[in-house]
Amino acid sequence: MSPAVESTHVRDSAELGGHVLTRAELVDQAVAWPVTAERVLGAGSFTALLQDDITAPDGSTLQREYLQHPGAVGVIALDAAGRVALVRQYRHAVRHRLLEPPAGLLDVDGEAYVLAAQRELAEEVGLAADTWHVLVDLFTTPGIIAESLRVYLARDLRPAEAPDGFVKEGEEAEMELSWAPLAELVDAVLAGDLHNPTMVSGVLAAWAAQLKGDDFATLRPADAPWPARDANPDLGEDAQTR
Repeated sequence: MSPAVESTHVRDSAELGGHVLTRAELVDQAVAWPVTAERVLGAGSFTALLQDDITAPDGSTLQREYLQHPGAVGVIALDAAGRVALVRQYRHAVRHRLLEPPAGLLDVDGEAYVLAAQRELAEEVGLAADTWHVLVDLFTTPGIIAESLRVYLARDLRPAEAPDGFVKEGEEAEMELSWAPLAELVDAVLAGDLHNPTMVSGVLAAWAAQLKGDDFATLRPADAPWPARDANPDLGEDAQTR
C-alpha cells in the first residue's frame, strides 16, 4: 500500500506552504524579460536556433537558447461511434513512428487557424467536419521550443477531397487513415504507449470535455481568440527571415 493510501491525515495548503489560487488567477502571464543580444546559431527550412542574452528581474544576465517555430494545429476528429481519426507518421527526431491525429504547421501566410486545421484534416485523412470547437491550446516544449499548438475537436464527419494540387510526400506518403475509440486512446496515453503531444493533450482534453455531459457545449468556438500565441507574434516568424 502506498504512503498516500496509508496516511490518515490530509494536509491542507497552509501546512504544506504556498497559497490556493482562485479561478481568476489560473491564467498564464505574457511577460518578456529584456533581450540585450540575440544571435542566430542556425536556420533551417522553418525553424531557427536562437541564443538570447536576457536581463532577469534581479539585474543578472542569463543566456538562453531556443528554437523558433511557426506554430501548428491539430484535429481530434470524432465520429458518431466515438472513434478518433488517426495516422501513423515517422518522426526522425525521436526515431519512432508515432500514432497521431491529423496536424500541421501554420505555414500559410494569413490563413485562419481553423482553416489550417480543416486543410490538414482533408490533406492527411480525406475528411471534412461540419462542427468545430477549440479543445486546448498549449506550448509544446516551452523550455526550448517556441511552438504554440491549438488542438480542435471536429465532429459530424464526412469524406472530402484533398485540396487541388496537394500530393503526399516524404513521411506523409506512408500515412493511412485508422480509427480508435476515444476511451481506448485515453487508456493508451495513461499507460505510456502514446507520446505525440497533440495526441496526448487532445485526447485527454476531449475525454475531460465529454465527461461534462453537455455535448461539448462549453468548449470554445472554432474562431476563439488565441491570446497566448498573439502575445508573441515574432516567435512564429519564418526562419528564412532571420
